[in-house]
Amino acid sequence: MDQGDAVPLAELWEERRYLLDVAHWMLGDPGAAENVVDEAYQRWYGLSGAARRRVAVPRSWLAGTVGGICLGRLALPTAERAAFVFRALGAAPGTVADIVGRTEPEFAARARQLLQWQRTRSTAPHQHDTVVRAVRRACVTGDGDLLTSLLCPDATAFFDGGGKIRAPTGPVHGSRPVADNLLTLLARRPHTTLTTHSVNGRTGLVARYGSQVTAVISVDVANDRAARFWVMLNPDKLRRWNRSVSAPIPRSPRRRRSSPG
Repeated sequence: MDQGDAVPLAELWEERRYLLDVAHWMLGDPGAAENVVDEAYQRWYGLSGAARRRVAVPRSWLAGTVGGICLGRLALPTAERAAFVFRALGAAPGTVADIVGRTEPEFAARARQLLQWQRTRSTAPHQHDTVVRAVRRACVTGDGDLLTSLLCPDATAFFDGGGKIRAPTGPVHGSRPVADNLLTLLARRPHTTLTTHSVNGRTGLVARYGSQVTAVISVDVANDRAARFWVMLNPDKLRRWNRSVSAPIPRSPRRRRSSPG
């Protein structure tokens, strides 16, 4: 790396975390996500110095490369998933429409959301943590008005059920619809719990039924409000979470009373 390639350490870590977020959401496997990001960086350094200098925004180039590698590894990727990835990576609406074979108006409204997506990446960790913990309290108490007030007006929730569990098939938009969906999903029932947990390097939410992890929720925060929810419900992608759940502590055997002798 020559002096002209130097980048602040914080920016490097934020860039890598962003790339891992996209790869992990696409593939559902943190190990595979790491491999994809590593491959993207290898391709970057496989370019000549002159070619790298011609790239105006290296992070965008890397994000596009990560998205392409992920799509290449997915078997029969759906148009919806492909559109989600390319929207998240900042592709122009016309480009997305060409890729997935849909009309441009379907994606034109996403430009404003992209700007907010970019703002969420600069939220300080303590601000992020405070907002997510407040969201959890609102969900646990079932307070719809409070939860709505904690969300951006144009908040969006994405649900990934993998076709193996009932879940919204498309994004849910708007603070009240998002709040209503979350409250329905996370409604308090016997044996259910909702806790904060590190998800993709930042505070997120984990729902359990008994000891079984049933949902993992990553949250993006912008301007001290929750802007995006990525709700993982697919049982296949939750396996790694359930492998880490501790087995229940066995009960101590009862002592037998000694018979009078």
